[in-house]
Amino acid sequence: MQKKVLFSKEQIQERVAAMAAQIDSLYAGEELVVICVLKGAFAFFSDLLRNMKTDVIIDFVRLASYGNKTQSTHIEITKDVEISLEGRHVLIVEDIVDSGKSMDFFTRYLSSRGATSIRIAALINKHGRREKSIEPDFAGFEMEDGFIVGYGLDFAEKYRNLDAIYELYDFTL
Repeated sequence: MQKKVLFSKEQIQERVAAMAAQIDSLYAGEELVVICVLKGAFAFFSDLLRNMKTDVIIDFVRLASYGNKTQSTHIEITKDVEISLEGRHVLIVEDIVDSGKSMDFFTRYLSSRGATSIRIAALINKHGRREKSIEPDFAGFEMEDGFIVGYGLDFAEKYRNLDAIYELYDFTL
């Protein structure tokens, strides 16, 4: 398996700071619930929050996708949000929006919990396999296709600790 740098540590820091400023501008004076989608978004979530000035309440969710190695057919919440969302603005922090299935499922779920508004901040907006018409409101990087790791993103639970984002090639799923 080989990898090459796609987005450097410095590029990531710059984009995360810019996204935090956009979010702060939108939610100035508002209370915001920020939900981290585990496990992949943890690094992005931490850095994003450290760059934000907005008052936030944080929570975590874990979504599991079931299906074959490359395509999910069923999504389930394995760790739910614990706080009330009724009448609150919610920002979902996700590592990557790919097919859109997970975010479509989760935004509908949060809506049923009474959130006033729901927006998505994704580190990576990957268009190549999009099946649902859902777009992140804030995106760090745009890409069409490719398998990436680092900065929270994994391959078989490895490489999450890398401080840059790498594209993997010459590997098998």
